[in-house]
Amino acid sequence: MTGIVDSFVIAGAGMKAQGDRLRVVAENIANVDSTGETPDADPYRRKTITFQNVLDSELGVDVVKTTGYGTDKSPFKKKYEPNHPAADAQGYVKYPNVESVIELVDMRETQRNYEANLDMIDVVKSMISQAISLLK
Repeated sequence: MTGIVDSFVIAGAGMKAQGDRLRVVAENIANVDSTGETPDADPYRRKTITFQNVLDSELGVDVVKTTGYGTDKSPFKKKYEPNHPAADAQGYVKYPNVESVIELVDMRETQRNYEANLDMIDVVKSMISQAISLLK
């Protein structure tokens, strides 16, 4: 029975981590065009997330956990828009270092990872159901 509980805990931790990742991706996508309000203000900086395998001491199994949030230190994009309120003296506006295509790929990968963990739960539930029907 312990292995069954372990499976649920591992899959649940994976789903939680992917939920955290999806929130970061959604925030990045929502701010893809967020500039500063003044020429000297920085725009939105892309957020990142890190994971780590951590021992669940209660069950003695490794589970994935969100271990931190950070920011992408890559340079901001610049666009020539001299009439924008955040334009510098040369007419350039700093835009976030968020690439929509990368975020969409991350979102799709996150979705697939979440679904894989959900499928694992479904398989374990099916195994439990089959075991119960054998006992009848």
